[in-house]
This record gives sequence, C-alpha cells and structure tokens, in this order.
Amino acid sequence: MPKHMKRALLLLVAFAMLPTLLYGCTEGAETSSGDPTTAQSGELPKNGNSVTVGIANDLDSLDPHTATSAGTTEVLFNLFEGLVKASPNGEIIPAVASDYTVSDDALTYTFTLREGVTFHNGAPVTMEDVLYSLERCRGSENDGTPLVTVFGNISNLKAEGNQLILTLNQPSLEFIYSMTAAIIPAGSGQTITSNPVGTGPFQFVSYAPQDNMVMKKYDGYWNQEKAAHLDQVTFRIFTDANALVLSLQGGTLDLAIHQSSSTASTLENNFTIHQDTMKLVQALYINNAVKPFDDLRVRQAMYYAINVPEIIDFVSDGSGRATGTSMYPAREKYFVEELATAYQQDIDKAKELLADAGYPNGFEMTITVPSNYTPHVRTSEIIAQQLQEVGITAKVELVEWGSWVKDIYRGRDFEGTVCAIAAEDMTAQEMLERYVTDHRKNFISFSNQEYDQVVNTALTTLDEKEQVAQYKRAQEILNEQAASLWIQDLCDLVVMSRNLDGFTFYSTYVLDMSTIYYK
Repeated sequence: MPKHMKRALLLLVAFAMLPTLLYGCTEGAETSSGDPTTAQSGELPKNGNSVTVGIANDLDSLDPHTATSAGTTEVLFNLFEGLVKASPNGEIIPAVASDYTVSDDALTYTFTLREGVTFHNGAPVTMEDVLYSLERCRGSENDGTPLVTVFGNISNLKAEGNQLILTLNQPSLEFIYSMTAAIIPAGSGQTITSNPVGTGPFQFVSYAPQDNMVMKKYDGYWNQEKAAHLDQVTFRIFTDANALVLSLQGGTLDLAIHQSSSTASTLENNFTIHQDTMKLVQALYINNAVKPFDDLRVRQAMYYAINVPEIIDFVSDGSGRATGTSMYPAREKYFVEELATAYQQDIDKAKELLADAGYPNGFEMTITVPSNYTPHVRTSEIIAQQLQEVGITAKVELVEWGSWVKDIYRGRDFEGTVCAIAAEDMTAQEMLERYVTDHRKNFISFSNQEYDQVVNTALTTLDEKEQVAQYKRAQEILNEQAASLWIQDLCDLVVMSRNLDGFTFYSTYVLDMSTIYYK
C-alpha cells in the first residue's frame, strides 16, 4: 500500500473573485513552474523586500480549524502546518512530523514528531501541542462534534515518546490527508483567532477587517531550504475591480489572484499573467428534498435544457473545463471524462421529461446566488435564460455571502443555487462523501441507497484500484441522478509584477507565498 495516501478537506466556496463584467482566460497566458531555486534569467532568487497582494474577500476566520472559505484557507496555508502538508502536485509531504507509517490494515497511523520545530512565538512544538490540536479537531472544544469531519473516525490518540499513535474506527486509505490539520499551541483555541500562532514559513503581524492582513517571514522556520524569500506580505482586500486595476497600474499592488480576462488583458503588457484552472466544480446545486426537484425526471429535464458549452463560452471565454459531476479534471485518477458530455442540450427531450413528470407548462423557481461572485451571477442568468426555453421560469435572487452560508448552505432553505465546491488535495473522499444521505455537508439533500453503499465501499476498501473504481461509479450515479447540474472548473488567472518570479500553482486550493521572490 502506498505510503502517501490522500485526503480531501472540502471547502464549500463561491470562489474568491473580484466583481467584473466577464470572467475567463486570456489566450497565450504565461504559466510558471514555480521553481524558486533559479530565476528565469538563471540568477539565484533575491531575498528580502515585501509584496502586496490583492484579494477579493475578507478572511472569514483566522482559526485554521474553523475557517470555511477557500479564500481564507489559501492565505492561512502560509501561517500554519499540520503533521504533514500538501505539495504542489497534490501529494503529501512530512511537515511537523518527520515521517509516518500506516499499518497494513490502514487502521493505525504512527507519526514521529520532528525535532527543532518551533511556533512563531519561539516555543518548541511538543507532543502536548500535537495532541491538543488533534483533539480540538476531533471536537474537544465543540461539544464532541468534530471541527474536521473525518476526525470522527478516530478511536484513539496516544503518545509514546516522540511518536503519536492514531487509531481509526474504520480503515481508511485517505485519512493521511486529514493530518494537514494545523498544529497550534496547547490551550490556544480561545485566542487563536486574535493571535494566530503556527509553524509555517510566515508569521502573523496584523489584521484589519475588510482592509488587510500582514504577515512576515519567520526566521526560525524549521525548513530553511524552503524558507520564505520575502520579508513581508500584505494581503489587501478589494471589493471593487476598478480600484484593484488602478492599484496594479499605480504600483501599490504587486500581485492579484483569481482575476478575470478583462483585467488580465488590460494589464498583460506590463505584468506577467499566470494561468491554470481553479480546482473546483461550479454547478447549479438543486435542493433534492423540495418539489418538484425531488423528481428525477425534473432534474434530468433541467440538465437537458441547459447548454454547458455555451455557459463556459460566455462565463469563461471558453477556457473552463466541463465536469459533469462533482470532480474536477486535475484529479486525473478519479475524473470520468465522458460524464462531462453526458447531457447534451435537447429541448424536445427536456419538454418530454417535464410533461411526463406532470409539468407540461413548466414551473417557477428561484436560483439564489451570492451577490459578490460575478461568475456565479452570470452563470445563473444564462441558466435562467436557457431554462425558459422549456417553460421553466427561474428568478435569480442575489444575497450577501454571509446570508448565503447561513440560509442556503447551513439552513438548506433554497430551491437552486450556483456556487463552487473546492478541495485542498487530490483525493476524492469529501468531494463525493458529501452526497451520502446523512452526511452533514449534503446541503442539497441528495439521497440514493446505491450511492451510499458505493461510497461506503470506497471509504473502507484496502484495495486502491477498487477504491478508484467505486469512486468512479459514485460519479456515474450522481450524473445519472442529475443530483446537480454540474457546469465547469473555471479558469484561474494571476496577475504579477514582472519584477517577481517563483509563483507556483498547486493542484489544490493553495496560495504559497514562500516560493515568490524578486528577480
């Protein structure tokens, strides 16, 4: 069994994006290998100086165990580390632990605590800190409800010298990815939000809500070979796209993430444009527990009514990747390519299904969308126009992000919503486990007995090939059941000063500032 298993800590997000008229990709955009060892000119990276990064949304929490927005976790990646951490290609590498082993039955994980790791306050990381952090994720400060869902599978945690022995209730090939959960000082749960202390390459300096967050290089970082090149990084929060562009043009911003093609085309003559995909799945998520969406024929009719390529052309300049299920293409191991084209627009078939379901004249519905995510708003508007062709009148209702999280995601009080689901790594577990009938993240209330059984088999098998096969079958069921109307993995654009180099795209939702340097 491979030592480096995978985990997926799902982040439900409407991805961090500045409001623009059109989001997509520019052709011929430049990509970066992110190799920080040599500059493109062949010179060694230049250490020192600072950069200012433009981001779209405020951080929802500085607590790494409770933050839910992907825009927050990609920033916190620079401050915190777990026993292991993600590498750019989505695999796991040791961090606070120097190494780990997994028993043959995949029930026991043993981690060796790395010597010489210190927190940003200078205190050495001890086994007490590790146990406290993991027990907190397990729910010790949350009435027993795990802060990280998969930690509910832990039956026992114990220390033997410098080794942590973790035992699971059920075997898991993927649990290792949960161990990216941040290690924080023992007893710091009540203060971690106001005083974030971790072990990462950068340490916290200050935070001004709705304005900025500042971090600086941690000189005591345990891995000096991977130490940050920059002395300081300031994240500036923008809610206005024009203000961001002006800041880039005026030189007060050095880098901006998750940008639109219109922004990139304005700046491409004076900035380096990096391009990749966002590693998420955008969809019209349907409440399967609400009529008429509890009828398979209605959901399938809606899927046949929409034109996915047309949506991708309009919203992403044709550069998004159709998915057809809750998996994005970068997860080559699990992605089922043919599902992306399983539902071709067929108006006659859609009308036939609606009539068979008792809705020959269609019906009215509401698509609730977070107002500050323009690509989702635009996608909703196009979907509404396409649904009209089969008699479905869809009203697009815009709400604030906080209300969306409270009422739609947590309260499940909706009919349809457009958002995106992202994950931190290359495993399939939480991207698919969330559709299990009684899973607390199953906000669309999908329920299918075969699906539940298939996912359970995937989660408990010790045969990796069997696991992959079961995850693929799970995706087929989701597609057959039209549990959601999956659209695309959107294109991702980063605008960066030509004075900088070393930007690294991860296979997960991460913004690693430690690799960036001045030429």
